[in-house]
Amino acid sequence: MLDANLKNQLQTYLQNLKRPVELVVSADESKKSQELKSLAQDIVSLSSLVSLKETQGKRTPAMTVINPQLNTQISFAGLPMGHEFTSLVLALLHTGGHPIKLSDDIIEQIRNLPGKYAFETYVSLTCQNCPDVVQALNMMAAINPNITNVMIDGALFQDEVASRNIMAVPSVYLNGEVFAAGRISIGEILNKLDTNAASRKADEINEKEPFEVLVVGGGPAGAAAAIYAARKGLRTGIVADKFGGQVAETVGIENFISVKATEGPKLVANLEAHVRDYEVDIMDNQKAVSLTTDGLFELELASGAKLRSRTVLLATGARWREMNVPGEKEYRGKGVAYCPHCDGPLFKGKRVAVIGGGNSGIEAAIDLANIVEHVTVLEFDKTLRADDVLQRKAASMGNIKIITQAMTTEVTGDGTRVNGLNYTDRATGESHHVALAGIFVQIGLVPNTEWLKGVVELTPRGEIVVDTRGQTSIPGVFAAGDVTDTPFKQIIIAMGSGASASLGAFDYLIRHSDEEIAETKTTDTKAA
Repeated sequence: MLDANLKNQLQTYLQNLKRPVELVVSADESKKSQELKSLAQDIVSLSSLVSLKETQGKRTPAMTVINPQLNTQISFAGLPMGHEFTSLVLALLHTGGHPIKLSDDIIEQIRNLPGKYAFETYVSLTCQNCPDVVQALNMMAAINPNITNVMIDGALFQDEVASRNIMAVPSVYLNGEVFAAGRISIGEILNKLDTNAASRKADEINEKEPFEVLVVGGGPAGAAAAIYAARKGLRTGIVADKFGGQVAETVGIENFISVKATEGPKLVANLEAHVRDYEVDIMDNQKAVSLTTDGLFELELASGAKLRSRTVLLATGARWREMNVPGEKEYRGKGVAYCPHCDGPLFKGKRVAVIGGGNSGIEAAIDLANIVEHVTVLEFDKTLRADDVLQRKAASMGNIKIITQAMTTEVTGDGTRVNGLNYTDRATGESHHVALAGIFVQIGLVPNTEWLKGVVELTPRGEIVVDTRGQTSIPGVFAAGDVTDTPFKQIIIAMGSGASASLGAFDYLIRHSDEEIAETKTTDTKAA
């Protein structure tokens, strides 16, 4: 099953095993089952600490990784290749006693959770967001024997996916009930399971001393800003709702200079590791809700906690723009999707639409055309905005139809899932209906600045206005990345602007005493 190169790599990893690991495989005569058995046999051949048993389980093909001493169980229903191969390797290592890269406090919190938790995580093997969720739950299962997790390949177990009406991944069930949809971190999972966790964290945050630079946002701009501030010896904190931002949802990255190709989750992991190399206080899973000043800037979080700092650097990024038409919210996750790489395999052999004719939209259409029966692209303007090379590729594919001057007016469905959309032909005014199973929205980004209205100057599009140093309309408040009015939204540009704004904050601090800074902050900057 594994080629020689993968075997050599895996054998190197398995040398880190410290205790026995048991693989229990449920298989039949199907091709996927035989491939899974071959994979399990390859793993067993690479370490004397790994053994293999066969059984008939609830799902076939499936493999469970067991610690026979602690009775921990991590399962994979399907063949964990693609993005999920790393999840399998980590499950083997963690089950075999290799240290889990979590803080002692988090490990203790997981170990002390009361009750039993049976998680089921539905994924597609092309989904770049799914492994993070699978690995988070697998780490919890490796720590606490009362927690189990099974990764379920949604494209393979289609009857099960259909019975639960799952049309987006990752989808997580706990004890048979819907628990979460989309990316979710260990911190967020624990906040949902441990009802006192959020208040304890808020108390901890309230006790922190004032920062010199407080970065809000954990994407490329925020990470670069934090690193540059820490390298200047400044007391630096970083508050992030989700570390990585939009980059975590990006599949292929081929324009990050000096790196020929990488993927979003890998880049996010490297960013976080780089930040953690410095004395930066990282406060993840925390959302900012208001910014005020009274001598020092005060940042209030959704938990009620408050942080203080001499300067603030806003790098909250942007999110996918929505169509804002009837039916979109009702059918989100039930046919309305925003990530073609994640959810595309769930629509295999079906008819779908892509909303948007820019690069993202046409790239999505091309990717989907290799999976689904037919793709209809709807573009609001008279012409597509995608690069010529993408337009030519789309035109060469026989199952992509492009409709311009199309204004989507409604998402339709049967109450449980999407069955089509309505649009108006802007040239003629005529209304049309397209029968569909899924709709992928690819119409750009919206800056995350709603909480900053009335605080700093914003453009009509909601972007933060900055000068060449990243300074906003408030002295001591800087901004960087996709949340600003920079004309080009690119990862490498966001990093550069984060570094520039951080240096701007450093320059501001060395040129102004605490007393001078306090005197300039006479305007209440509380969010409207």
